[in-house]
Amino acid sequence: MKQRIITAVIAGAGFITLIVIGDWPFTLMMIVLATIGMSELLKMKQMKLFSPIGVLSFILMWILLLPETILKSDWLHIDKLEMFLLLIIVLLALTVITKNKFTFDEAGFIILSSVYIGFGFHYFIYTRFLEQGLAVLFFIIILVWATDSGAYFAGRLFGKNKLWPEISPKKTIEGAFGGIILAFIVGIIYVSFVTIFNSWLITIFFIFIVSISGQLGDLVESALKRHYAVKDSGQVLPGHGGILDRFDSLIFVMPILYLVNLI
Repeated sequence: MKQRIITAVIAGAGFITLIVIGDWPFTLMMIVLATIGMSELLKMKQMKLFSPIGVLSFILMWILLLPETILKSDWLHIDKLEMFLLLIIVLLALTVITKNKFTFDEAGFIILSSVYIGFGFHYFIYTRFLEQGLAVLFFIIILVWATDSGAYFAGRLFGKNKLWPEISPKKTIEGAFGGIILAFIVGIIYVSFVTIFNSWLITIFFIFIVSISGQLGDLVESALKRHYAVKDSGQVLPGHGGILDRFDSLIFVMPILYLVNLI
């Protein structure tokens, strides 16, 4: 517990500081976190990080992660999406060239992982550099934290009905509702001091989407770990596991908020 608290304080302070600073230090932090997250997924799949396939996996993820201001592809006369699709074709061709030593299953895993990590952290960067980006990003982080905390304590106190025991045996329906309720309480307090939206209807919708999708993101990572029979995604954060163990909710929330036009 002591190690967990020390890690949380040090890592949390550094993380918040770089969010506030913004600019290239924040972007660099996101690139590092995304790269570690991708490496955790490749290790789950027991794929070598420094093999040609491993390097190609990182390149795929970086293409989706990096903003257009950093990743300029004008000289290639193709945009980021076209570059990503081209590398997918290369991956699929490798299944034939290697005579299935590199399998279709592995190609699919790499593509899905690069989208999961790349877009998740990309929209983290995207949100920070919006006009109200700092306030919005802190709002999202606080809502995810409130959801996690509310779910934990409500589950401990009132939890009787399992939410999805095949995926996460400890999570309960009561805990899930507790997370949503605390997210609303904390969210309403936050917007009472910091104006995010001009409409209460949009604010309520925003809180609901963040809380629900955050819990779904947590379940997605639990399903991954259960499938690959690992307790934690990594060991980079002593007492807390890996980067994906800490950012699973956030990187799932960010693209959803973008898709529903809330960021």
